[in-house]
Amino acid sequence: MNSERTVIVTGGAGGLGAATIEAFLAGGWRVVAPVRPGRAAALPGGAVAVDADLSDVADVTAAVSVAAGESGAPLRAVVNLAGAYAGGGLIADTPIEDFERMLTVNLRPTYLVTAAALPHLVAAGGGGIVCVSSRAGVAPFPGAAGYVTAKAAVLAFAGAVAVEYKKAGVRCNTVLPSVIDTPANRRSMPDADFARWVRPDEIAPTILFLASDASAPTTGAQIPVYGQA
Repeated sequence: MNSERTVIVTGGAGGLGAATIEAFLAGGWRVVAPVRPGRAAALPGGAVAVDADLSDVADVTAAVSVAAGESGAPLRAVVNLAGAYAGGGLIADTPIEDFERMLTVNLRPTYLVTAAALPHLVAAGGGGIVCVSSRAGVAPFPGAAGYVTAKAAVLAFAGAVAVEYKKAGVRCNTVLPSVIDTPANRRSMPDADFARWVRPDEIAPTILFLASDASAPTTGAQIPVYGQA
């Protein structure tokens, strides 16, 4: 397959990541996926794996350089999927370290990858950035203040990118899933009604659309992908 454009996808070794990478590969994109060392085998075949700690500035810069390093397939999109969930007690019972960890794992990679990629997107004439927040970011639930705050911060950050880079032709939109139907979530909530959850392969086409030129008029959008939940 001769790809003429590149997307960098974080969180590619997860359930949503695999479905998203497969969607981009099927659409003819070159996909670069930064993953922690030892996780490359979890990526779909065809993706370019780059060992990286997405909380580390140097690692992120190196990964984005790989994504932008193919002259025949310029970097035209960024998909920020990396993140994690952790619940706990109510706010007064939550250690500040646990609260801050949610910001570190959910917001910091999104910021670092986006910031490193933006000059390349601008130089290529524009492109699409897609961030993944959560329904929790707009509809909080008890016992997860750190996660709720981090996902709301992702929404705010995406809005700032959309405003700052609109004139440069760079769009930034956000998808907000409910509970995603992944093996990890099934293990953690075995008594739930899985049929009500949203599947990764249902979310991936929306991400692909928002990253592509087909969504050129759209920036700053917050798209709910809740399934039946």
